[in-house]
Amino acid sequence: MSSAINNLRAAFFSHSILTCTYEKKSFIIRNRFSHQFKRFHSSMGKHLAHSNTNVNGEGLPQLFSVAPMMDWTDNHYRTLARLISIHAWLYTEMVVAETIVHQKDNLDRFLAFSPIQHPIVLQIGGSNLKNLAKATELANAYSYDEINLNCGCPSGKVAGHGCFGARLMYDPKFVGDAMSAIASNCDVPVSVKCRIGVDDRDSYNELCDFIHTVVSRSPTAHFIIHARKALLSGLSPAENRNVPPLKYEYYFSLLRDFPEIRFTINGGITCISQVKASLREGAHSVMVGRAAYNKSVIVVRYLELDGIKLLAVRWSPKSYFVAMLSPKPLCSPWNTLGQVDSEIYGASRIHFSRRQVLEKYQIYGDSELGKYGPNKPNIRQIVKPLLHLFHSEPGNGLWKRKADTAMRHCTTIESFLEETLEAIPDSVLDSTLPIIPPGEEGVFFDKTLLPPPYKSCQVPGLCVRV
Repeated sequence: MSSAINNLRAAFFSHSILTCTYEKKSFIIRNRFSHQFKRFHSSMGKHLAHSNTNVNGEGLPQLFSVAPMMDWTDNHYRTLARLISIHAWLYTEMVVAETIVHQKDNLDRFLAFSPIQHPIVLQIGGSNLKNLAKATELANAYSYDEINLNCGCPSGKVAGHGCFGARLMYDPKFVGDAMSAIASNCDVPVSVKCRIGVDDRDSYNELCDFIHTVVSRSPTAHFIIHARKALLSGLSPAENRNVPPLKYEYYFSLLRDFPEIRFTINGGITCISQVKASLREGAHSVMVGRAAYNKSVIVVRYLELDGIKLLAVRWSPKSYFVAMLSPKPLCSPWNTLGQVDSEIYGASRIHFSRRQVLEKYQIYGDSELGKYGPNKPNIRQIVKPLLHLFHSEPGNGLWKRKADTAMRHCTTIESFLEETLEAIPDSVLDSTLPIIPPGEEGVFFDKTLLPPPYKSCQVPGLCVRV
């Protein structure tokens, strides 16, 4: 089974398998590969082989991952992401434990994925130990590479009425017991994604208490740390991703105080140069969020107040916030994901274009349309991940207008692309990724801000005593 998966992945990622004549207004795909992909999809079902390997059969360290994002990192996005990067670790959007338990006769719709998406992590959410355990048991059959518990989402639906997500940081003993239950019902590593604090529980020692308690009550050995605290009232989820200040010094202090635990840094990292800078500073691994999907913010105006440079940012048509001006660039998702394999994993640079990516995605998309019934999924859902592929490029505005029109009447992804791609110049469609010049990483964080070592550790070997 693993050889079949690797053979498919090798074919899927070979940029010579789809040889097309590139002409303006022409988008020709070989049907042979499309049929091969469909046959493989239908034969695999939910019994997918566990294969935490790349096409050469080598293990993939979790140096770079794409964050779980509700309504964004679905099957369609993950397929597109994998076409751009072979090595990036992909996370599902959060699946609530109760959904898995109550939909046990319809699990493929929520849990099935193509084997090419390995390495992939399932994120689940919930606050009921029995349901978390049962959901993990059901998900285990799908052979994810890791199971992650959401302890960081500040959404009112999740942390408020749902009483999980970031609210779980108030109860580290429960989180420890939940992780023990999850680990007991799966065959893969488990992890926690959390904030550095919640509301007024935001000191470094309180964060360490949370980590220590979870580790002492479960086999959890990996934490993804969003380096902002969560404010559960007064801020929207979007504002919670930007208004609370980043405290990278908390993350790097955790590396010092818990040397046997693996920590992934998350929050405010928008491009590969920042990923490289954080790894150079000693980060175990890096998780990138919306920079791997879309251009998340628009700088509206630069300000200066008492010598401090600020920028006003538009988050949505009616939402603005002011933040300290950072020299860190905000990069496009094409450049972010496209640089991962060569810049982070040291793989040989493969010169491929967005046209080639779209050719392969079209094959996937047309094989998925209506898979779970009429319009499940539909054209709009499958096209959604493509809409930021040409961000800031010539023709992007016209492409999006054409896409909005085409989604209303096109019945296949092939016809959608034929109708819309005429808006994008050939020079953009056929261009390959630029090489990042050396020495652009800069300084990642101020080491003088590191808090004192954690003093309350009681488990020998897990953290540094002072």
